[in-house]
Amino acid sequence: MSTIDIIKAPIKDEMEKFQTYFKSYLKSKASLLNIIINYLLKRKGKQMRPMLVFLTAQLNGTVNESTYHAASLIELMHTATLVHDDVVDDSNMRRGFFSINALWKNKIAVLLGDYLLAKGLLLAVHKNEFEQLKIVSTAVEEMSEGELLQIEKARKLDIDEKTYFEIIRKKTAALMVACTKAGAHSVGVNGQRIEKMEAFGECLGMAFQIRDDLFDYDRNGNFGKPSGNDIKERKMTLPFIHSLNQCSAAEKRQVIRMMRQKNKSVKMIDDIMDFVRKNGGIEYATEVMNNYKNQALEILSHFPQNDANKSLVQLVEYTISRKK
Repeated sequence: MSTIDIIKAPIKDEMEKFQTYFKSYLKSKASLLNIIINYLLKRKGKQMRPMLVFLTAQLNGTVNESTYHAASLIELMHTATLVHDDVVDDSNMRRGFFSINALWKNKIAVLLGDYLLAKGLLLAVHKNEFEQLKIVSTAVEEMSEGELLQIEKARKLDIDEKTYFEIIRKKTAALMVACTKAGAHSVGVNGQRIEKMEAFGECLGMAFQIRDDLFDYDRNGNFGKPSGNDIKERKMTLPFIHSLNQCSAAEKRQVIRMMRQKNKSVKMIDDIMDFVRKNGGIEYATEVMNNYKNQALEILSHFPQNDANKSLVQLVEYTISRKK
């Protein structure tokens, strides 16, 4: 049994019911759309976000129809953003398979993303889930702001740690917050307890993104992501930002010059990776990631110690130790 299956155990039945509900909800009268959606559904990832909604709900109460609505709304919005991201990034692959835009071109991919967003809006309206819609829409707004801020800063290469944390809080953690908040809200949680769930989601999301950033510095590409991708795309992540603060002004200028290059050679990428390793960037980012992990676990210690709590603890541990 995989780690994900172990984490999913307390909500196994709920996740199976969710798959059926989600698939039936996406059916369309347009045959082409159904073909594309079937392709998309067969290549879904771990579905960590719906899992997080159900586990958070079970931690705080009993899963109900509102929980299914929340999980569906989040998965619709998340999938739409991934489809649109592949268009923006001109990416032909997603989780080892051809992306929608690679197979059906950009126009259809954009329209599919729009369709998924519209289905999410309609779900919330038809089911009177206006608070859930507010939660998820806020997350999508922040994700867009985070991506745009990262693009702006990548052009100038002037990201400091404060800006980096703002970017990943918006770009990645915001959706995790939506999951934990929506799950808790679906079972009637409010006040300080839902604020703690939000804080848990943010810590989990921050740790998740830092782990992603560390993958880039694996020379052997053991983590399912080609090493050096962030460097090629001029993304200043935490290991790199910290290393810049540890070196001389002359070395900093030299490394920034290399980072500015659009078509970097393999040697140039290796030199930047060596620079980060030499200046303690990997160790520092790992320490920060572990701090977020510990904060997440501390928050969980104040909640009922049920099976859902155990799974959330395992999910936190998995987030910082995963290989892809």
